[in-house]
Amino acid sequence: MSIFTPTNQIRLTNVAVVRMKKGGKRFEIACYKNKVMSWRSGAEKDIDEVLQTHSVFMNVSKGQVAKKEDLQKAFGTEDQTEICKQILSKGELQVSEKERSTQLEQMFRDIATIVADKCVNPETKRPYTVNLIERAMKDIHYSVKATKSTKQQALEVIKQLKETMQIERAHMRLRFILPAKDGKRLKEKLKPLIKHVESEDFDQELEIIFFSYFLSMIMIKLLP
Repeated sequence: MSIFTPTNQIRLTNVAVVRMKKGGKRFEIACYKNKVMSWRSGAEKDIDEVLQTHSVFMNVSKGQVAKKEDLQKAFGTEDQTEICKQILSKGELQVSEKERSTQLEQMFRDIATIVADKCVNPETKRPYTVNLIERAMKDIHYSVKATKSTKQQALEVIKQLKETMQIERAHMRLRFILPAKDGKRLKEKLKPLIKHVESEDFDQELEIIFFSYFLSMIMIKLLP
């Protein structure tokens, strides 16, 4: 698919259109193919790598740019980049049924992979295979949502699977050595994130070994 915009005559190629109806009007943005799903999954964070142009259209293929007053009325702003982000996140990606099916299948697989990476059987402490998680997702009739990231959906899947099978988030075994003068203060900050303390030694410094699956949150908590 190739189009010309009426204002600058720049050719847009390899276009993927994302559409949203709001305020009784249709709005579209021109994106690069294969980038929309990457943005929604969180893999792509640079909006310039996703959008072909920061313009909002009424019709991308005809190059009809949306009027500012229509944008203001529908979105409450004329900031086209912010509007593009809204449409990109919540709009409907215009693809063929075959393309849509392929994308949803890949997202389904990605979600299952995330769940398998993050979870174990609480009785055996062994991880589940991706194929087993996929079968379990099919058993609960999980429906992939194209507008939500795979990470968000993986957390939803974990909650739903807990109702039908033995599964829990895998805990990491962490060892921290903290200065004596800050040990007690930092330990208090860590408490909400600690699942189970294995050992604790407070001599010249605080050495604590514990289990948690919130490593990124722990590092944030320890920052001054």
